[in-house]
Amino acid sequence: MKDKSFEQYKRIFLFSEIVLTLDAMCGLFGWLWYSYLNTLNEKPFTGSGNLMEIVVYVIATLVFIQIFGGFEIGFYTALNAILSQVLAMFCVNFLMAVQTILTISSIYTLDEIFLAFFILQVAQVVAAIILVQCFDHLYVWLFPAWDILLVYENDSVRLFMDKVNTRKDKYVIGDTINVSEGVEAICDKIRKHDSVIIYDVSSALRNDLIKFCYGEGIRVYQTPKISDILIRSAKEHHLFDTPLLMSNNIGLTFEQKVVKRLIDIVVSFLMLIITAPIMLITAICIIIEDHGPVFFIQERITLHDRPFMIYKFRSMIVDAEADGKARPAVADDDRITKVGRIIRKTRIDELPQLYNVLKGDMSLVGPRPERVEHVIKYTEKIPEFQYRTKVKGGLTGYAQVYGKYNTTAYDKIKLDLMYIENYSLVLDFRIVVMTIKVIFMKSSTEGFANNNLPGEEQMKAENGEDS
Repeated sequence: MKDKSFEQYKRIFLFSEIVLTLDAMCGLFGWLWYSYLNTLNEKPFTGSGNLMEIVVYVIATLVFIQIFGGFEIGFYTALNAILSQVLAMFCVNFLMAVQTILTISSIYTLDEIFLAFFILQVAQVVAAIILVQCFDHLYVWLFPAWDILLVYENDSVRLFMDKVNTRKDKYVIGDTINVSEGVEAICDKIRKHDSVIIYDVSSALRNDLIKFCYGEGIRVYQTPKISDILIRSAKEHHLFDTPLLMSNNIGLTFEQKVVKRLIDIVVSFLMLIITAPIMLITAICIIIEDHGPVFFIQERITLHDRPFMIYKFRSMIVDAEADGKARPAVADDDRITKVGRIIRKTRIDELPQLYNVLKGDMSLVGPRPERVEHVIKYTEKIPEFQYRTKVKGGLTGYAQVYGKYNTTAYDKIKLDLMYIENYSLVLDFRIVVMTIKVIFMKSSTEGFANNNLPGEEQMKAENGEDS
């Protein structure tokens, strides 16, 4: 078992990391402001004016790094945390550059201002790399990986173990035990480990094990079932001395739907105008490569299981599914064109869906709309799959930010339900911002492995998980 003596100081460590990161990023801006940017003003700020600029920059930095997850040292990988901080500072610097231009009000200094902020961005990239690497190594040294006992019931545990083993800096599976060995044997093993992961265990036994771990003061992780996610969003009712938990189970409220639709219309219209040059160039490149059609049109399912035609830039060869069989993209798929590989990695192929959003078929944020044949296949094996259509399908979504292209069907359901049951405009904003980071992460666009296509091994492994 690991030495837990430093665990009590984890919050202090994370607070120190936030303070030092803010000091570094905002300190660089402060130096740039006092030494150069402020001098461009006809009437340079003094006293409270300078202080206000620094305070605004600090607040913006704190908010954007928090949104992108740049402070999650030890939770995200070092590369992920660096990318989060770099993208956050790019957003902050862009906003501050615009604010500075409006403040100075001189077109003769535009190039100087943008150059100054470019130099600032480069300096902050270097600072992010150094700071995150230092904090990450210090975190691993102070808080070594937990020695975990994995308790499982089904053979599908091998898929889950592969995921856990990608983060050996945080979790090390020291031993495994099947529930068939009995509760007494499981409890004896639990006492010998730092923590426990309960994977896909029937509800009655899982509840007993969770209570045992609580009594022993042992950290416990569990893969949630659909009912767990629904209960998390329930509201407390204290009408009498027996507590009640109430779940509405209606999806979004009327007011949320109205506001969400208004935002969809305004943002999609503006984005269609802004991205028009990119879409024009993409269309020309597709035509030049193989003279085939620009758009790929396919039937998908949205709110209340309503079918609609989705629009994407074609990224595969013409007649990629000429045999009529649905074949999702796999790793190193030879059907993907040269232009297709670029627009898939950058998500440019999704831009035509802004038209679907404007029409009302989709929303900017929501569960990704699935193909009709996939919905039928998944629903046969996993009836809960239909829960995703309590809201409109989205251009991006919770599962796209926290999952991957090849995330299993059942895990996608869980992620999408987390979004539906915890919906807010703030969550929508966070997902949109986080999508920017996802574009730069290779794992988010990974195809299915050839031996792990959706609807086959995944659904066999996950069928009946809610038992």
